[in-house]
Amino acid sequence: MSNLVIEKLLSKARRSDLPQFTAGDTVRVHVRIKEGDKERLQAFEGVVISRTRGPQASFTVRKISFGHGVERIFPLHSRVIDKIDVLRSSRVRRAKLYYLRALRGKAARLRENE
Repeated sequence: MSNLVIEKLLSKARRSDLPQFTAGDTVRVHVRIKEGDKERLQAFEGVVISRTRGPQASFTVRKISFGHGVERIFPLHSRVIDKIDVLRSSRVRRAKLYYLRALRGKAARLRENE
C-alpha cells in the first residue's frame, strides 16, 4: 500500500521537460536563485562527470573557474533547475569521469561525437 502512495508522489514530482544527456556532455544548467524576495537565473556550464539513476536521480557538473575546479551536484527532478542546454556531446568510455579531476589543460579534453 505505501509503495503505491510513494510511487504516485514520485511520478508527480518527476520532470519530463529535460533533455537527454550522459556523462561527457557539456551542459549549461540554468539555476533559479532567490535573493531576498527576488528571483533570478544563474547559468552553470561544465562537463557532466557523473549521473545517478532512480527516483532521486542527480548529476554532477564540473568546470574550471579561475584555475580551480568547481563541481556542483544537481538533483535531476528539482524545481531549482529552470532548464538544461546540451552544448556538446563527447564520446567517453566510462559512466563516471572522476579521472578528469586529476587532469589539467589539454589533457582534460574529451573527444567530440561526430
